[in-house]
Amino acid sequence: MSTADTIAIVRPVPDSIGSCELTHVERTPIDLETARSQHRIYTETLEGLGCEIVVLPPLHDHPDSVFVEDPAFVLDELAVIARSGAESRRGEADSVAEVLALHRPCHAIRSPGCIDGGDVIVIGRTLYVGHSTRTNAEAHRQLRDLLDPLGYRVRVVPLRDCLHLKTGATAISDDAVLCNPGWVPPSTFEGLRIVECHPDEPFSGNVVRVGRTLVADSAWRRTNDRLAEAGFEVAEVPLGELTKAEGSVT
Repeated sequence: MSTADTIAIVRPVPDSIGSCELTHVERTPIDLETARSQHRIYTETLEGLGCEIVVLPPLHDHPDSVFVEDPAFVLDELAVIARSGAESRRGEADSVAEVLALHRPCHAIRSPGCIDGGDVIVIGRTLYVGHSTRTNAEAHRQLRDLLDPLGYRVRVVPLRDCLHLKTGATAISDDAVLCNPGWVPPSTFEGLRIVECHPDEPFSGNVVRVGRTLVADSAWRRTNDRLAEAGFEVAEVPLGELTKAEGSVT
């Protein structure tokens, strides 16, 4: 999901999702109808939390296109249009940019820079940006050139064991982060409150914050319980088939 104000941008699950890019998980069969049912529940949950839903047209020739967070990320002042480190995903950005351009000025990352929106966590005026198989140093440089004049700091987070920074961590409030310490060192977020994922649920570090509610994968019950115990309201959605595509809630 990508958000601008209370808008949630989503895209239907493509027919080709079974041919998605995989980096850190083994390929297993994806049940297309179940994946679509789970995505409908996810979309309905966002709508129920007050989001205005914008549905992009399906891109059946792009197996990962349901994961609309990666082609862009949004700040108060502008939207950054990504250039994915996965060449197969570079055709996804144009339709996302068309929608975001209705709400923000858009700035595109240029070759040889590569970045996925899943590698960007924004907390206040700080951007934590992964250095991963999808996001490179040239993209970090371009972001600094673009955002330093606006008062943002770009902090680079080296990654090795997970696809994106948001695979292992996500912001859960203005001063707190959900984090898998095995993939993203909690020291990355110095000065912020940390809620650690349950050690038996390494993929549970990804949630979507909508107002006061965190939308989370229902598979990760122990981590979701930790969030509830920490005072957060959690809305659970089933995402098991999309998890097989190395996807998650954002």
